[in-house]
Amino acid sequence: MSLDTHVRTLGRGPGRSRSLTQEEAADAMRLMLSGDAAPEAVGALLMLLRMKSETAEEIAGLAGQAQASLGAMPTADLDWPSYAAGRTRGQPYFLLSAKLLAQSGTRVLIHGWNGADAQVRDGLAAAGISVAQSTDDAARLLDRDIIAYAPLETIHPALFDLLRLRSVLGLRSCINTVCRMLNPCGATASVQGVFHPSYRLLQADAAALLGWQNLSVIKGGGGEFERHPGKDIAAFGLRGGHPWHDVAPNLIDETRRLTSESAPGLGDLWSGTATDAFETEVVLGTAALALATLGHPAPMDHASTLWANRSPCPAL
Repeated sequence: MSLDTHVRTLGRGPGRSRSLTQEEAADAMRLMLSGDAAPEAVGALLMLLRMKSETAEEIAGLAGQAQASLGAMPTADLDWPSYAAGRTRGQPYFLLSAKLLAQSGTRVLIHGWNGADAQVRDGLAAAGISVAQSTDDAARLLDRDIIAYAPLETIHPALFDLLRLRSVLGLRSCINTVCRMLNPCGATASVQGVFHPSYRLLQADAAALLGWQNLSVIKGGGGEFERHPGKDIAAFGLRGGHPWHDVAPNLIDETRRLTSESAPGLGDLWSGTATDAFETEVVLGTAALALATLGHPAPMDHASTLWANRSPCPAL
């Protein structure tokens, strides 16, 4: 089957067009990743999906095939995608949350691409998180540090090329959502942040179709999995493979923006050189949501204990 077949399915017009099935979406992704599909057909398919809004079946098919086309990847306990490309944000405190879980023995793979916004990748060194140069290197780092950052362009160049089509098409496409759903290591737990609330349920439904077990999706800071401690946070996802929804109450009575210019750096907050209560609650609250996704019975208490007993400095 050629990609233009799927374009016709989506674009025949009122009364004749329809959404792709999960199997058709998987085939469309296979064709796009092969490099053999006409670029015009790739652009047409991505924009038709965007115009009608993607279904859970389509996201599941696209993401499942993208994962299947990966090379051999190491095992991880927690999948942590980071794809909030192009939106200026403050300090990426969620990196410290991920580091905190790794120090408890949870194998965490962060993977991502953040476009022109360099805050996340610039923050990795300060958080003591090494960048994998290959899939083999990701395995080595996970064994050594229990945490690693895998750039999308390193572990899945073909998918990265599809993501970068934004600069050609002028719009984001469903590939942004597919990347969040990639789960390269096939972890049984995943945490995901979105900028638009409607995607929380879409990603949860797609995960259920893919047979995932535990997932938490929130509208997070800058589109990342990072909770604002001064707000109630609605979360959607899966627990034991079943649909799940909860609201995490605010942790602190403060409405400060996460992008405050006076916020301490990652290294200063971790080392205790800076002791800002608001930013500390960002780290703890985010870590607690991740621990809850992993099934910990007292996630906030455990996050606080981990923070109190953290190593002196996360620097590399």
